[in-house]
Amino acid sequence: MTRREFIRVLAAATVAGFVLDRRAAGADALYDPPKFGNVSLLHFTDCHAQLRPVYFREPSVNLGVGAAANRPPHLVGERLLRYFGIAPGTREAHALTHLDFAKAAAVYGRVGGFAHLATLVKRLRAGRPGALLLDAGDTWQGSATALWTRGQDMVDAAGALGVDVMTGHWEFTHGAARVREIVEGDLKGRLDFVAHNVKTLDFGDPVFAPYALREVNGVAVAVIGQAFPYTPIANPRYLVPDWTFGIQEEHLQKTIDDARRRGARAVVLLSHNGTDVDLKLAGRVRGLDAILGGHTHDGLPRPIVVKRGGSSTLVTNAGSSGKFLAVLDLDVRRGGVAGVRYRLLPVFADLLAADAEMDALITRLRAPWEARLAEPLAVTEGLLYRRGNFNGPWDEVLLDALMTVKGAQIALSPGFRWGGTLLPGQTITMEDVMSQTALTYPQTTLTDMTGEALKTLLEDVCDNLFNPDPYYQQGGDMVRVGGLTYACDPSARAGRRISDLRLGGTPLDAGRTYRVAGWAPVSQEARAAGGEPIWDVVARYLRDRKQLPPLRPNVPALRGITGNGGPAS
Repeated sequence: MTRREFIRVLAAATVAGFVLDRRAAGADALYDPPKFGNVSLLHFTDCHAQLRPVYFREPSVNLGVGAAANRPPHLVGERLLRYFGIAPGTREAHALTHLDFAKAAAVYGRVGGFAHLATLVKRLRAGRPGALLLDAGDTWQGSATALWTRGQDMVDAAGALGVDVMTGHWEFTHGAARVREIVEGDLKGRLDFVAHNVKTLDFGDPVFAPYALREVNGVAVAVIGQAFPYTPIANPRYLVPDWTFGIQEEHLQKTIDDARRRGARAVVLLSHNGTDVDLKLAGRVRGLDAILGGHTHDGLPRPIVVKRGGSSTLVTNAGSSGKFLAVLDLDVRRGGVAGVRYRLLPVFADLLAADAEMDALITRLRAPWEARLAEPLAVTEGLLYRRGNFNGPWDEVLLDALMTVKGAQIALSPGFRWGGTLLPGQTITMEDVMSQTALTYPQTTLTDMTGEALKTLLEDVCDNLFNPDPYYQQGGDMVRVGGLTYACDPSARAGRRISDLRLGGTPLDAGRTYRVAGWAPVSQEARAAGGEPIWDVVARYLRDRKQLPPLRPNVPALRGITGNGGPAS
């Protein structure tokens, strides 16, 4: 697509955005965007196995560094609304921000849920014949039932939803053998699992098809898969011991060129890189019309246009937890994509009736586990959420449980971005705990660490988050810390971002040893040690308390961020 065409696209997308409260109330105004062009792509990502509707609070801290500062996706709250021209106090504002979350959530209700998503997909496909449904990954993990069925419940639900093409990340934490079993069995002939950047370690052979070439209304469309590049680093290597990943720019370019040679008139990348990586990648390869991204859970109400020479690429991301469905309509001519319209539709469960067939399937899939899932553990008096660069109240629950049950001075918890939100007054059930902890390496650990080792660990994770080069980021949030306070300067050089570490107000001694509890170890040795699963630790902690008071997140003192649009004002 030429630069002039993309300028027209951007202007149209700016006007379009959401069509919620500004134009009309109700589902008809929101969920019937005008049809455009001859190819439609429906895109969701990072649902993390949430089959039922949830609450999900967007971050109040999402810091960007270097070139990423003060631009999407690193804007939150009022700054995000101003940037995209969104009116405060609307459904749209609630969907995209953390503002007045508990109050707004009580008004607008839960989001997502596959039965409601199915209704929306069918509604859109009715007016867009041949529309492809694309899943950017993190679908088979994130719930108790996905863990206990080894992803089978989500495989069945995605099949019923009508997903055409997907790529992966947390899918691989079920292990290479299980992934192959699903791809070569359940998905064969029904759904294309694509990942150009996953190869065998020995000979570099492709593990999956690099792309799917589909014909939509007479137009050849290529959907290239980009699995999470850092899977063997961010997750246990032993789960995929014979596969390599990586960004693989050169191979991606060859894949794009191959798809074009085979007649593709539109080429999109279904990516699990994260938005910042996608933005850099879009400027370094040619021939991509759009990147439909995932991993970093960024709800982008309009695309970001990346220009390279005389052409441009649209970069999008469709949030998480089933909260959004993106609609990318393309007008594809003989010479390629001539025009685009884009919508990011929030999936409000109170505006979309549950699809009866999907609802029945979900009920059947969950039936064996309902009693266990519904076990009440405690009542929360405050809002519980996790999403954000640093600790949230849900993290405090996990950290306090680890320190209390394990008798540790300090606790560490991974900076995962998945897991639902609970409103004040809600009962915390076993299902809620599992939504924060359900993974295939849940072992808890208790180790001795020196003050120096603790600082080094924090520095390493901080560099993964705030390295100014997106290719050195891994897309998660900062490790959560309990018992320990510290200061953080995201803009400082590697090794100098963390300072003023204190335990109980006393400076941490670099040479002293401290008792540290944690969970989700990536080493095979830790797995073999067989520590108690984190959900059992947290459940026992909550059962003993019955009532959970409002929790104040242990957020570091932030330095060097004056003028940064990433923290809420």
